[in-house]
Amino acid sequence: MIQCSDCEHFVRGPAGQVTFSCDPFSTIKEPECLTKWQLIKLDLMVHAYQATAQMYRKFAPLQEKLFNHMQREIDDLDEAEQWKTDSDEEDLT
Repeated sequence: MIQCSDCEHFVRGPAGQVTFSCDPFSTIKEPECLTKWQLIKLDLMVHAYQATAQMYRKFAPLQEKLFNHMQREIDDLDEAEQWKTDSDEEDLT
């Protein structure tokens, strides 16, 4: 099994980050390469999910305030239109 650092598709960036230019459909040299590529992609997906979850945590207080404000507006509208249903109920009795 060759090491990724010995492969021509291995690139180390100026800050030490590691990137791969391999394509799983054409440039995979060994079966282990595909497994490693899957692990790298899975790690990217986990990082993306964590970033999304962090953004949701930041928005949670604002979202709660918005929901409370909307609920108050809906309650005010219901209260303002309550006179319509009150008179209808009195007419029926």
